[in-house]
Amino acid sequence: MAERVERLKRELKYQGTILKIYEDTVIANGHEAHWDFIHHDGAAAVLPVTDDGKILMVRQYRNALDRETLEIPAGKLDDPKEPKIQCAYRELEEETGYRSEHLEYLMSLNTTVAFCDEAIDIFVARDLIPSHQHLDEDEVIEVEAWELKDLLQLIYEGKMTDGKTVAAISTYAVKYGCR
Repeated sequence: MAERVERLKRELKYQGTILKIYEDTVIANGHEAHWDFIHHDGAAAVLPVTDDGKILMVRQYRNALDRETLEIPAGKLDDPKEPKIQCAYRELEEETGYRSEHLEYLMSLNTTVAFCDEAIDIFVARDLIPSHQHLDEDEVIEVEAWELKDLLQLIYEGKMTDGKTVAAISTYAVKYGCR
């Protein structure tokens, strides 16, 4: 069996608006190594389901990919101690213009385990109540209603690649027997 990895030190290299980037010094298999580590305070996401079974998706520009993506509504915690369900309620209304009185837990995931500790809890929202969007000043988001089968097809064709969205839609389809 391989030796355990031991972290010797962690040094903050950069602190941004949503990320802290560290260099970790570790001993792995008897050798010193330097690994990148990105800390993220966490996030929540929502899969909003309309009364007729459609899923509300948000289309928005993502700078890292330099293109628009189709995703479920999501956002970072306002504070590391904020309950993720509270964040989910807020993001649902902010991004879609709908709210819900009850969110159902669907799943949790870590987005990129090799170098980042971001953890997202995902909830299902039903019985949507019309409200209005509360977008950040730098957000441009279009809300679209999609059939589950069409979203699954985008996943199968490799056209939908956002990890939280793929996981949420796939899990929802399996959990509720939807095809």
